[in-house]
Amino acid sequence: MVSGERLALGSMVAGCLVLGLKGAAWWLTGSAALYSDALESIVNVAASLIAWVALRFAARPADANHPYGHDKAEFFAAVIEGVLITVAALLIFDEAWNTWWRVRSLEAPFRGIALNVVATVINAVWSSVLITAGRRLRSPALAADGRHLLTDVVTSVGIVIGVFLAVFTGRMILDPILAAATGVYVLWSGIRMIFSSVSGLMDEAPEPAVVNRIRELVANSAAGAIEAHDLRTRHAGRLTFLEFHLVVPGSMTVARAHQICDRIEDALKAEMGHLMITIHVEPEEKAKQAGVPVL
Repeated sequence: MVSGERLALGSMVAGCLVLGLKGAAWWLTGSAALYSDALESIVNVAASLIAWVALRFAARPADANHPYGHDKAEFFAAVIEGVLITVAALLIFDEAWNTWWRVRSLEAPFRGIALNVVATVINAVWSSVLITAGRRLRSPALAADGRHLLTDVVTSVGIVIGVFLAVFTGRMILDPILAAATGVYVLWSGIRMIFSSVSGLMDEAPEPAVVNRIRELVANSAAGAIEAHDLRTRHAGRLTFLEFHLVVPGSMTVARAHQICDRIEDALKAEMGHLMITIHVEPEEKAKQAGVPVL
């Protein structure tokens, strides 16, 4: 089992533990704010399961039906996770609305707060692990799961502070207000995650700094060629696809042009091992004078 799948399974274990702690905190107190926190933990467990399934599917090698691999499955997982977060926000709004009309005192608030703090620490540590691993493995599913947990940490800290203030001041109306505020933040994070993942499904190009570095590497390693033009990139999960046209002198042999292509590919993959490169060689009359000049 690859490391990404192990991390997704670890997320499910951690999510179940956190859900148990936050569920107990809500059961002890009856707090709408703590209910909203526990509800988001249910989403965490479901999201971890989806991420695990997506990572297993994405790890499959390319086949006849999917010659470019299965990496985009991770973007689908991230979109589904964003939808689940949005649904959780709507359920939080419903609980906040109902509690607004039947404000009540909280039972055993400090025990509930203590359980929630322990759960928040677990989430904070695990979110850091997932975000770091998502960047290292170039995994949208792991990165989305980590960002979601980080969102949960932020809301949990706010909820703990708010519930403590509600108990300390005796203003129980703060409980549903805090739940509604949590719902707004959760809804925003879910929508942001959906849009971020859809960009991957739409073959969005990498960051401009990455594209500029690719152009520099092509220019510096294509000695013997004239120019490179029509350079296009797109990212799909862990992979970034690159293609461009390389203009060479018309008298150059195929073997010599192939050597230049190999040199370019070696330079690119030495720095960016996640690239899938396609180079189309053209004679000098195809030069556009607007591509990447060779240094």
